[in-house]
Amino acid sequence: MHPSFRVTGRRSAARPTLAARAVVANLAAVAALGAVAALGAVAALAAVAAPAIAAAASAAAPGHAAEGDYAARVERVLKQTPLIDGHNDLPWEIRVRFGARLSQIDLTTDTSKLSAPAGAAPLMTHIARLRAGQVGGQFWSVWVPVNIQGAQAVQTTIEQIDLVKRMAAKYPADLEIAYTAADVRRIHRAGKIASLIGIEGGHQIDDSLAVLRQMYELGARYMTLTHVQDTDWADSATDAPRHHGLTAFGEEVVREMNRLGMLVDLSHVSPETMRAALAVSASPVIFSHSSARALVDHPRDVPDEVLLRVAANGGVVMVNFNPAYVSAARNQWEADRAAEVARYDSPPYDGLYIGQPERAKAALEAWERAHPKPDATLEQVADHIEHIRGVAGIDHVGLGSDFDGIPEGPRGLEGVDKFPALLIELMRRGWSDGDVAKVAGENVLRVMAACEHTAAMLRAQRGPSEAALDASVHQ
Repeated sequence: MHPSFRVTGRRSAARPTLAARAVVANLAAVAALGAVAALGAVAALAAVAAPAIAAAASAAAPGHAAEGDYAARVERVLKQTPLIDGHNDLPWEIRVRFGARLSQIDLTTDTSKLSAPAGAAPLMTHIARLRAGQVGGQFWSVWVPVNIQGAQAVQTTIEQIDLVKRMAAKYPADLEIAYTAADVRRIHRAGKIASLIGIEGGHQIDDSLAVLRQMYELGARYMTLTHVQDTDWADSATDAPRHHGLTAFGEEVVREMNRLGMLVDLSHVSPETMRAALAVSASPVIFSHSSARALVDHPRDVPDEVLLRVAANGGVVMVNFNPAYVSAARNQWEADRAAEVARYDSPPYDGLYIGQPERAKAALEAWERAHPKPDATLEQVADHIEHIRGVAGIDHVGLGSDFDGIPEGPRGLEGVDKFPALLIELMRRGWSDGDVAKVAGENVLRVMAACEHTAAMLRAQRGPSEAALDASVHQ
């Protein structure tokens, strides 16, 4: 998510027994949704994750570290398990701020000190911060705004993929492109950051399965089915519903992604689209950067009923750090501020100070002084992680920061160097090393391996889909 396209309580103590009761209470519902079948489909893949999980679990045994030595525990976990962030928008910021010219930016220096365009946040990502954050794998978003459509969207996406690959080529001691779960583990063992590519919007394939296949060949390993607007085949969470889920062609997009081994990403889609995709997908899905709607009623967050379906499917929800998605007070403030903007200046017909930009600006500034912006916090992000664990289970939650695509990070999570602080907070709440390993990266690696396994089976059964979007939808 990019800030220019935004649509706009911490608990007093950890309650692991409550979370455990929630998991038990949900088992029957999960089973009814097909959890047994889903788990059976991925059982053959357990061996892929077993070595790292076992190592992380053994690290939790008594005697490995003094109780409370959380930083040492986190470091030990992340030596065995790569911390994988599901979403970072740095490539688009490089395009906007530097014309996609890597010669104009040095990622080995502190990019937060660079001058930012008016209204833009300081950059949150550079290599030293990635290293301090002990990041082992990063999905780089190759996002293209929804106002770019058709062939231009396809070209711009390819240019963004090229930019990510050039980043890895420019910094080979630190970054390496990854295509599979095994690649991520190998690159992590080599002491580098596995760089993966995610497409953030179905409009970027221009309604073409041929383009989808070529994006996969270029290295894209997930696609978000929509961004902030509906496509011709899927509904967005932040647009008026056109299809009430997926069209027949949208279902075929999901099936072809399964056949390719491309992760189906349900961040940004409507709950109806979430349910439709989960019903169709033969592989586990992901939410690359979404939080829990039970805690913050924002359309970009995931309802509990869908969390149960994700558990049945075997997928993973990677928690977003956007302040408005993790703080109910911030979400309300954002909505109130938007109303004030409209009150003062809504051309061409509405607004108290229409045609008087200086008066409108002064009025908004006065409102902001009287209504200070609430901070979101690291602890609130941890609340979302714990909620998803309580509803869906420990195997179905991960991290999807949205750094450099959000206006600012929560207090304590201001940039990519702060990931260990979040894991330390989970340990303070009683999380074991093994469970921290799962949320850090093991869950995502399991899902990746499952998708690769399913793709191998589907490719043996059928060839590429020749489905096409009905031309009448464009008329």
